[in-house]
Amino acid sequence: MKKKLLSLLCGVTMLAAALTGCGNQSADTPASSEGETTEAPAASSEGGRIALITMDSIDQHWISLNEGAQKAAGELGVEVTFMSPNTKDDAQQIECVNNAVAGGYKAIIVAANGPDAISSALKEAIDAGIKVVYVDSPANVDAEATFSTDNVAAGTTAGEEMIKALDAKGITDGDIGIVNVNAATQSTVDRENGFRKAFEGTAFNLLETQYGEGDAAKSQEIAQNYITQNVVGIFGCNEGSTTGTGNAIKASGNSDIVGVGFDKSDAIQGLIKDGYLLCTMAQNPDVMGYEGVKAAVAAMGGESLGGKVTDTGVSVIDAAALGGSAAAASGDAVKASKAWKIALITMDSIDQHWVTLNEGAQAKAKELGVEVTFMSPNTKDDAQQIECVNNAVAGKYDAIIVAANGPDAISSALNEAISAGIKVVYVDSPANVDAEATFSTDNVAAGTTAGEEMIKALEAAGTKSGKIGIVNVNAATQSTVDREEGFRKAFEGTDFELLETQYGEGDAAKSQSIAENYITQNVVGIFGCNEGSTTGTGNAIKASNNSGIIGVGFDKSDAIMNLIGDGHLLCTMAQNPDVMGSMGVEACVKALEGESLGGKVTDTGVSVLTK
Repeated sequence: MKKKLLSLLCGVTMLAAALTGCGNQSADTPASSEGETTEAPAASSEGGRIALITMDSIDQHWISLNEGAQKAAGELGVEVTFMSPNTKDDAQQIECVNNAVAGGYKAIIVAANGPDAISSALKEAIDAGIKVVYVDSPANVDAEATFSTDNVAAGTTAGEEMIKALDAKGITDGDIGIVNVNAATQSTVDRENGFRKAFEGTAFNLLETQYGEGDAAKSQEIAQNYITQNVVGIFGCNEGSTTGTGNAIKASGNSDIVGVGFDKSDAIQGLIKDGYLLCTMAQNPDVMGYEGVKAAVAAMGGESLGGKVTDTGVSVIDAAALGGSAAAASGDAVKASKAWKIALITMDSIDQHWVTLNEGAQAKAKELGVEVTFMSPNTKDDAQQIECVNNAVAGKYDAIIVAANGPDAISSALNEAISAGIKVVYVDSPANVDAEATFSTDNVAAGTTAGEEMIKALEAAGTKSGKIGIVNVNAATQSTVDREEGFRKAFEGTDFELLETQYGEGDAAKSQSIAENYITQNVVGIFGCNEGSTTGTGNAIKASNNSGIIGVGFDKSDAIMNLIGDGHLLCTMAQNPDVMGSMGVEACVKALEGESLGGKVTDTGVSVLTK
């Protein structure tokens, strides 16, 4: 990112910062904050100077956070000075806060190295009338607002991803190493706690944590030492820890070690694509920075923010999400010896989810030189889907990629196809027939995440009990049944009452009618289990003009994203249908070329999309 000197008016502050290791910079080109539609507070550049103080000024995570902050600054007409130390150091970070106070800044946006060391300096800043907003990592001082990742939950997700990968390799025990930053940085301590939580009740042994101060070289040395102890997996708790972990696995030449990390950078993505890391938990630092500036401006304008904590979300980034695949990551390229004919049969041909899945399939088909025919019914109907399978058999297709309406109705037709020598691969939703491979979302886990997001939003609004409605597709579609199961699981032990599920067949209009009926029963929340259910739910909440109802859904479409942007839905669980389609075609070609895939089930991931 480009750097430039501040104006002479800020020269004294910059000089002091430079002498103490606090760098000053402002961005020439602010980053975008995709999907952000919240009305911004008005501000004047006069007296609107904000200091942004992160743990360091080097990690790409903080650079991205600054880019988001500079974008908001440009929109709101305020000046944001990125004055962070070159390395993680409490004394230097405290000095940056002191410089901001001495420099007459009106607000400080800070990512605290630890919860305590910086506290006294921040209290002095607040006593001087400066507004404080936290991003990424708070200190133990009350602030206007906090924008951060739920690090415990994200750490648990990281652990679950490692366990799944080890199980897929047939590894059910062994030593696991953890490379953390230090014992004081609350965000990474929370990630470690969540990671360890995932392994409770397993036969794996989590070794004593080693600290590399977020430095990639130090972290690599730690990871290399773990590798000499024959670990089966290593977890890196931040960008530097993850980069060091991946580099150590790369240097060892041992591709059996499962590396999982945190944060997103070019180096980390390269290590994932090359197969040296399984995945990373990608935060949204640009959103933290953007929302942090908006909150600071609002607070400077006299608005009370109440110390609200906002979860800015996390996504699992693996080789598939980066446009690769498990095969590509391991260097195992697939080749087609002929123009195989593959039929793609989804639940319908209308929902944007299936359209996107087909796009991923067609792109991979073109790449591999095979033919994929999208032959799906116009509506979700077992009889029509069975007819599609029969047509594929009659048309002498070599393989069928199918997203089954339900686990049983289509089974006989698929058995006949397999008996005719046709290879079958599942995407999104399998049937009760053995297939070559399955590429789908872990729908139970994703449903639980949806429930947890709703609970957090309700509690933030002061609602701890009430009725919740669920709009599902039908009682037979396994993927949406699993989502509902996970959603209900999230509410176990709470005082909320989950009403009897209503079915709208994935039709937006029918789902809206159902949601409107729920609203007459004074529900506090509604969950939509697929694209049509979610769109209908959001439209019903919009029509009711009741902004107090929390709508949470599944799948991503333009309609859903608009409903989120306008505040009628809280969030949606976004799958990766293009990845399902791409990997489905690749699996078909492998099977047709004689490779045994063993019926492996691959989780293609999910992301929480909010405003």
